[in-house]
Amino acid sequence: MSVRPQRSTRFQPRSGRRPRAVAVVAVTAAALGVAGTLPSSAAQPHGPRDSLREDMERVVADTKVPAVLMSTVGPDGRTRDYTAGVGDLRTRSEVPVDGQVRAGSNTKSFTATVVLQLVGEGRVSLDAPVERYLPKLLRGDGIDGRDITVRQLLQHTSGLPNYTEYLMKDIVGKARHTYYQPRDLVDIALKHKAQFAPGTKWAYNNTNYVVAGLLIEKVTGRPLAEQITQRVIDRAGLRRTYFPGVGDESIRGPHPRGYHAAKPGAPLEDITTIDPSWGWAAGQMISTPRDLNRFFSALLGGKLLKPAQLAQMRTTVRTPDDFDEQGKGIRYGLGLISTPLSCGGLMWGHGGDIPGYHTYGGVTDKGRAATIAATADKMPAEDAYAKVDALTDKALCAK
Repeated sequence: MSVRPQRSTRFQPRSGRRPRAVAVVAVTAAALGVAGTLPSSAAQPHGPRDSLREDMERVVADTKVPAVLMSTVGPDGRTRDYTAGVGDLRTRSEVPVDGQVRAGSNTKSFTATVVLQLVGEGRVSLDAPVERYLPKLLRGDGIDGRDITVRQLLQHTSGLPNYTEYLMKDIVGKARHTYYQPRDLVDIALKHKAQFAPGTKWAYNNTNYVVAGLLIEKVTGRPLAEQITQRVIDRAGLRRTYFPGVGDESIRGPHPRGYHAAKPGAPLEDITTIDPSWGWAAGQMISTPRDLNRFFSALLGGKLLKPAQLAQMRTTVRTPDDFDEQGKGIRYGLGLISTPLSCGGLMWGHGGDIPGYHTYGGVTDKGRAATIAATADKMPAEDAYAKVDALTDKALCAK
């Protein structure tokens, strides 16, 4: 693509330039607000009074993001939850501690996990053509399912067109409450020419994971939501994570409202209620920062995949500059991203964006974890993504 799309079109972690850390600053009363000092009835932040919470409060004040939520697991194994900002711009209510958010492209890691479980069971081969499992599905201009492998779907090297490039404007507008079946999404993509020949380049692409979801359903004979629930959510002990049912536009549990700005500086619109079916296997799930930490910890800890399949998932390829703008060495595996930390080592996770919510985080090989969620996407300020995301590095590198 000649122009890098907004992250909400790609369900991907914000790859804008991130500072290595957000400076620790003294916090005034104004730092608790979205725009200046809040009235005395404003929600109060939650979490230990430490430099991380202070930085969260400052990020809210500086970027005008309504709220940020964060959960960390430190070297001592303790979980700490933080909030800053307000959960609802209209009522100025408190941000629910570990509140539910739309998790966007973190869904891809769940989908990839199920595919790799099927690989471990001998029911799917990573290097088999998609055609073996979904005959005649992928046909188009430069598109042939006989030439695209399952691995290339999960790795984003298939070259398929990305349906969200053609759908996104409608999703935040007239089609906000429209239900899309998965095949509808694939059909939108197939009307367009392939981006490149399979295996020759890398490009982040939601179509890949919708096709992977269809593959799961074909191989198992069961709904994707059921397979993700039974094989991943239940097995990892995720108590507040779920795959919304058909027609469900709500968020079931305590949650902050989600907002969308047409462009930086534009008014924030409440977009909490939306039909997420257009994300499906690429971005439909709802979770919390704590549950996402628990999921990635279970995944990287070998509790969800056999060693051979986990090794395949962690086998990464280099991402291009439009994804790794800062040149940090971000790499993509099979539904899993590795990001170098400022203190050395890697963060393994994913992250995601969907109208209303931005999530970013992961775990280290030493057992630390950090996930942050912001309640706006697109963000109200140009540098908001970088400032929000830098807090995960700070949390994972804290002594």
